[in-house]
Amino acid sequence: MFRVEPIVSLDDPRLQPYKEMRQQYDLYRQEIFIAEGEKVLRRVLLQREVQINSVLLLPKWLEEFGALFADRTEQIEVFTADRAILEQLIGYKHYQGLLAVCRVPCPTPLEQILRQSPRPYFFVATDELNNAENLGVLVRNATALGAQALINSETSCSPYLRRSVRSSMGNIFRLPFVQSSKFVVTLGDLRSHGIRCVAAHPHTDQRTIYQADFTGDCCIVFGSEGIGISKAVLEACDECVAIPMQNDVDSLNVGSASAAFLFEVNRQRQNGNSVHTA
Repeated sequence: MFRVEPIVSLDDPRLQPYKEMRQQYDLYRQEIFIAEGEKVLRRVLLQREVQINSVLLLPKWLEEFGALFADRTEQIEVFTADRAILEQLIGYKHYQGLLAVCRVPCPTPLEQILRQSPRPYFFVATDELNNAENLGVLVRNATALGAQALINSETSCSPYLRRSVRSSMGNIFRLPFVQSSKFVVTLGDLRSHGIRCVAAHPHTDQRTIYQADFTGDCCIVFGSEGIGISKAVLEACDECVAIPMQNDVDSLNVGSASAAFLFEVNRQRQNGNSVHTA
């Protein structure tokens, strides 16, 4: 259900989240986030778990999105404005002119993920990852390469910050996520279920991604580019695994590193073996 309403006043309090959209942490504390762009909005509209409060768009989008708005069970306020008014409202130029205020969904309990996910388990987790764009890229990679859930530590930012949602291209709506309050304890819970916890750590000579076996139940833990994975989390993992690198490069951005790691996990599972043959 939806109701179209042209913007007649920039002082309408219902428009306040759009004015504050660059303050993504402030919005998150209100348990809301901004979805930006055609692909992201289309994906959120197809997910019943995410409630949409309102949409702000250029009138040209109404025909394309009208059926999706009408198919929703909640009442959506659809605000229309020409580009000049829209950009005056949000404070900067916006290429597509398509935004939505959504409620942050509740995380999924780990026990539910374990019940619902087929074996072998394939999870990704974060530690000290506070760059929203990097987290969004990790989510996009994880979804594309077959991960079943994201386990987010208390030391990492939320995957529902605006920039994270945008960088994930809305794929966070497709990937269940667990919010851990004590990540070391969560890793212990995973290990108690027979899930091998593997730290993606560039400074190790234990194994490379080509030598590690990812065909069984596993959770790959990624840290930030600057801080990496904390000592406590490294000690809570079963092993550290590195990407082999050349020319004295000592680390990769987490987006690049996660793509390499998760591709190798997917390759091994598709081929049914753990030996790199390429």
